[in-house]
Amino acid sequence: MEITSVLGFDYGKKRIGLATGQTITHSATPCKTINQIDGNPDWAGIKAEIILWKPQALIVGMPFHTDGSENKMTAAAKQFAYELEKRFKLPVIEVNEALSSQQAEEILKENMKINKQNKHEIDRMAAAIIVQRWLNQQQ
Repeated sequence: MEITSVLGFDYGKKRIGLATGQTITHSATPCKTINQIDGNPDWAGIKAEIILWKPQALIVGMPFHTDGSENKMTAAAKQFAYELEKRFKLPVIEVNEALSSQQAEEILKENMKINKQNKHEIDRMAAAIIVQRWLNQQQ
């Protein structure tokens, strides 16, 4: 089956950024941010987004150091990807997310001042960057 629609995740200890992606338009769009509940993903919130967007695959950003080595968040992101696949029975694609949050912050700083109240915007934009990286590899 050809994948035309994906839902991407920028996994974090406090928040998870979400973005949609379409291979037809070759574009990624920031969606929303889901807060972690007591250090665990809000599975009900994630399920609601999967039902809403009906993706054919899920993309999870894998945090690595710029040299490609794993960092302290890599294992947590891998566990999240494993849980996603187990719970929702959709293919999970791992994409290197190195520097996506910094890139997202730079993009957003052009249009707004980043502070504690809108830091979640970075997570949504980082998810879109991760999805866009995957889309770019599909050409």
